Amino acid sequence: MPSNKVAFHTLGCKLNFAETSTIGNQFVEHGFEVVDFKGDSDVYVINTCTVTENADRECRQIVRRALRTNPNAYIIVTGCYAQLRSEELTKIDGVDAVLGSNEKFNIFSIIPEFNKNAPSCIQITPTDKLDEFNFAYSSEALGRTRAFFKIQDGCDYKCTFCTIPLARGKSRSTKPEYVVSEFTKLLDKGYKEIILTGVNVGDYGKHIGDSLYNLLLQMLKVEGDYRIRISSIEPNLLTDEIIDLVLNNNKIVNHFHIPLQSGSTKMLKLMQRRYKAEDYRTLIYKLNEKITDVGIGVDVIVGFPGETESDFMETYNFLKELPISYLHVFTYSERPNTEAINMEGSVPIPERKRRNNMLRILSEKKRIEFYNKMIEKNVTVLFESENVDGQMLGWTSNYVRVKQKFDKELINNLSINTIDGIDENVCTTTFVNSHSLNLVGEK
Repeated sequence: MPSNKVAFHTLGCKLNFAETSTIGNQFVEHGFEVVDFKGDSDVYVINTCTVTENADRECRQIVRRALRTNPNAYIIVTGCYAQLRSEELTKIDGVDAVLGSNEKFNIFSIIPEFNKNAPSCIQITPTDKLDEFNFAYSSEALGRTRAFFKIQDGCDYKCTFCTIPLARGKSRSTKPEYVVSEFTKLLDKGYKEIILTGVNVGDYGKHIGDSLYNLLLQMLKVEGDYRIRISSIEPNLLTDEIIDLVLNNNKIVNHFHIPLQSGSTKMLKLMQRRYKAEDYRTLIYKLNEKITDVGIGVDVIVGFPGETESDFMETYNFLKELPISYLHVFTYSERPNTEAINMEGSVPIPERKRRNNMLRILSEKKRIEFYNKMIEKNVTVLFESENVDGQMLGWTSNYVRVKQKFDKELINNLSINTIDGIDENVCTTTFVNSHSLNLVGEK
């Protein structure tokens, strides 16, 4: 008989969290109880990431932690690290199964019985055969308000620092009518914000003769009080059509997360990115000119091979002048089977950390500057359910974190609120009235 308790641990991006949730549904359908990873469980599933060196190391630590809790537990490792480094994982004492990117969605057909004494199970589909698309979604811990909805997988880009195309295969997606059907199911479950996720969301529909713009048009035909957020989109894929759609429809939020990676065109070329720094600058100013109070997040990498102090300062000053609201800063780490690992000009680790810290400080300044700009403005907020010392937390459409006095009537409802000020890095708000899809003031 199979065990009846399973625990999950997820490393990496929101896409991984969405897929872990889908894997969890497999176990629930087979009679398992999902328990906390820190507690005793019969099966532990670790969904891995391989973007950074730390993710690899953390995976090993998590396996050991699970076995300390229950030495007899069945340990399954899946995800990107498993897809790329399966041989390394099989050498970790206690790991019973290593499943690749396709196999994680078919655990029970591959492993009918979780027997610790059975031979190790290793099933990895070769990268060039990764052509399946599996829907997935996950919700945040604080109630069923926001769902991260997978609409795309894989990537055709060849960035010299990235292992994701090796781990997830070519870009792929499925027909808009299937996406809209799953989207409608999420709305029926009560979610009010749907965050579209994927490896390269802007590439949706490329291989099926469709586009993200057309998908958004189809989704917007669904009736209801909801909003759509794009988790991240490449600058070269954020088209004028999509921008105008956001401008003219309040069901798509006025917030974009747009990877930059470097403000130096020299470094962008080394990274094999598909734009120049000036192209990126033009896009950011276009968004600010067209969309009122637009929130813009930026990914940036420091310490890439060949990045001199001058190159870094070019990036720093580039970002300092841009009208953006926050940064996600990544320290470059060498990854096997990438072009960058063989490049000259390795940046010393302490210098990488120094540059990372400088940009994190800049990010905080940008965020506070953006928050101050929003004071006395009306915003649409989706509040979560948790009561935190008499306060409730939520997100505005343009991704400002807000709080106000707890009111259960506002839970999981889109409401109009005025931003009053900033308190401990969170904006305070006052309720104005219930949400109206005809509200124009935010964009």
